[in-house]
Amino acid sequence: MDLQVLYYFLAVAREENFSRAASAIHISQPTLSRQIAELEEELGKKLFVRGPRTLSLTPEGQLLKKRAQELLELAEKTEEEIRAGSEEVSGNIYIGAGETYGIHTITQAFYEFRRQYPDVSLHISSGDRQDLSYQLENGLIDMAVVFGEVDPSRYECITLPYQDRMGIYVRKDDPLSEKKQIHAEQDLRDRPLIVNRGTGSELLPGIPLHLFRIAGTYNLLFNASLMAIDGLGCVVGLEHIIPTEGTDLVFIPFVPEDRLRLYLIYKKYQTMSRHTALFLDLLRRMAGE
Repeated sequence: MDLQVLYYFLAVAREENFSRAASAIHISQPTLSRQIAELEEELGKKLFVRGPRTLSLTPEGQLLKKRAQELLELAEKTEEEIRAGSEEVSGNIYIGAGETYGIHTITQAFYEFRRQYPDVSLHISSGDRQDLSYQLENGLIDMAVVFGEVDPSRYECITLPYQDRMGIYVRKDDPLSEKKQIHAEQDLRDRPLIVNRGTGSELLPGIPLHLFRIAGTYNLLFNASLMAIDGLGCVVGLEHIIPTEGTDLVFIPFVPEDRLRLYLIYKKYQTMSRHTALFLDLLRRMAGE
């Protein structure tokens, strides 16, 4: 199984038709059909369910689609890094980040970096801790911006000069909106809550999650804010992620105040391109490390 065959497979998965896929990637339909048949024979699994007009992926095909996309992205990224060479400072930096106002630390640093190295581009993808760990471990991103504890046996980290404040987003017509601060155990015990899917056994340090009514979970806060607007519950999240001015929502911080330290992490013993290493050096200096 080589990368070219995976490219053909993704074309068929995207077009759901051999003729359209062959036309899109400029090869003959018999050649494309033969390549897919040989791939299925090699894997010992059917990848497509053949319908009268369209194709659909089998469960094995769905899995291969996900892995093929990751492999081709990683191959492209590796090729870019090698082509950049050891002297030329150009290329791409890939950073995954949780939703946080603290991403300004990264973007401000990159503004300064591009003044010296204008041929380097920054690519930021959003996700929660679960998404970012997967991408980092599989080489799809160079580094990640995360909250909370960092495993020092797996990652190097830079402590960023920003802390996020936790609280709730609630509708302005909710009685809770009159409060300046939220005592979780007193104010939220009987309220439906919407929490991040990565929330562990505690809502806040020392406050067990099982004490509360969980109405739903989210991984990106914008979608959760719509759940709050539609009255599904109070959203537990970070300040500044959802602009509340001119909306039906208000943010109220927790008390005692719960602030989350922000870290930039990357894999230990990771081989980095020159431009990525230079950017990390700049970030360390700006963070005072």
